[in-house]
Amino acid sequence: MSARLDPAYRADAVNALGDNEIDVLVIGGGVVGAGAALDAASRGLSVTLVEARDFAAGTSSRSSKLIHGGLRYLEQLDFWLVREALKERGLLLNKLAPHLVRPVSFLLPLQHRVWERAYIGAGVALYDTIGGARALPMHRHLTRTRALELAPALREDSMTGAIRYFDAQVDDARHTMTIARTAAQHGATVLTRTKVTGLLRDGERVVGAQVTDLETGREFTVRARRVISATGVWTDEMNRMTGVEFPFHVRTSKGVHILVPRERLDLDTGLIMRTEKSVLFVIPWHQHWIIGTTDTDWSLDKDHPAASNADVQYILDHVNAVLRDPLTRDDIVGTYAGLRPLVSGASSDTAKLSREHAVAEPVPGLFVIAGGKYTTYRVMAADVVDAAVAGLGRAVAPSVTEKLPLLGAVGYQEMAADLDGVAERAGLPKATVEHLLGRYGSAVHDLFELIAGDPALAEPLTGAEEYIAAEIVYAVTHEGALHLDDVLTRRTRISIEASDRGLLAAPEVALLMGARLGWEPADAERELGRYRDRVEAELAANQAADDEAANAARLAAVA
Repeated sequence: MSARLDPAYRADAVNALGDNEIDVLVIGGGVVGAGAALDAASRGLSVTLVEARDFAAGTSSRSSKLIHGGLRYLEQLDFWLVREALKERGLLLNKLAPHLVRPVSFLLPLQHRVWERAYIGAGVALYDTIGGARALPMHRHLTRTRALELAPALREDSMTGAIRYFDAQVDDARHTMTIARTAAQHGATVLTRTKVTGLLRDGERVVGAQVTDLETGREFTVRARRVISATGVWTDEMNRMTGVEFPFHVRTSKGVHILVPRERLDLDTGLIMRTEKSVLFVIPWHQHWIIGTTDTDWSLDKDHPAASNADVQYILDHVNAVLRDPLTRDDIVGTYAGLRPLVSGASSDTAKLSREHAVAEPVPGLFVIAGGKYTTYRVMAADVVDAAVAGLGRAVAPSVTEKLPLLGAVGYQEMAADLDGVAERAGLPKATVEHLLGRYGSAVHDLFELIAGDPALAEPLTGAEEYIAAEIVYAVTHEGALHLDDVLTRRTRISIEASDRGLLAAPEVALLMGARLGWEPADAERELGRYRDRVEAELAANQAADDEAANAARLAAVA
């Protein structure tokens, strides 16, 4: 099967919606929904995934970009969750997605000489071993002098010493989209901009869904033997369609991050600091640092959570407490806010709610998965598919995704080891090829073919020089991008990496996209207007005092 999600693929897939009853309909194109589609398709089931917006448009593009076990969960004695997540981290690093997941080191400053080093050191030692076979270097204890050599940006009095340990990071949006493409490669139909408006019932049993193609307004009846809801923070909204009381609910916790230029902080490692609520990370991210996160209850607009002035100030206050040269708002290049789906419990504090996941069948034929954390998406997907196929009436193979590399993984390590040779054969600068390999893996050959056909596509984008024009074209011809926001926010991360939020690059990106999507000038202008409105809305929210004011400012700016 082809993993090329071009406009022709979408048109054919939409036209075929509802033609035949399928085994599994997956609702939701975040990391768990994409993972469920891949899991089911790789077991030989017929699968359709529908997503109302874009792959990873919600929580799955707005995380801390970490693949990790959750060091702080050890303190909560959640050993099983940490062990599971660290096993998944090893699989992603070594087999499933080595082109998208890479090691990152963190410095954990210590404030107390004896008891804290012993207490935290024991926890980090457990963290290093609990996940089984080693995927990353072991932690090291550092003196204050050695720690300051790695992190000159820190004040001397901010620590008595430190511990350095390793975790992993990922471009979450690209990873999620790549899972969806891999699912398509295994026979799944994956569609964005297709919204479920109702559930089909045969008596009490759910037997499919009413689906609207938001691009054309066409409505379809999709019949399925099993329906899986992987809708994250929208789980309760989906549950209301069932009309029955649900065994659990999802609460949303908002996490905000800021980006500052890499040169602004003199660090050779990331940082992790304890706060009164949780932890704060400083994470290396290409030419920037990602700093976050917050952890606050959110009950407002779920489609576009907003970072308020209070969120930004909270992050600045905590990171500046350890910096020699404090950051200011003028240093901030970008911000983003995401919502975590937490299975609700007795605690009123979202920081203390479980990150474990739950699977339920509220009505026959409908299987809902909620909670969890990004790192364990594959386990969550396998669990919900296991539940869904248990009574399907025929033998279904067990999950194979533990051994199934994602698109671009096979051959990546060999290409990375021969970077000079690959660059020479492609006729491109080594730095360009290294950048492309880290985003596409061995699928980079597709981009080389685009450039061979049109050498101008090797040119950097104006206003976003880290990316080249071929990447914009590829987003449309292979990665299912339909709108300007899909490319500027998720296929690339220009919207948070460029100081103007991508406004300078937007016209060129629209031109490249429009030529492949058949946009008329009015279509391109409409896309540019929507993107400008979105940028203005986010900037307005950042100036608002609190969540309610930020939400109101954002909604007013896009009204």
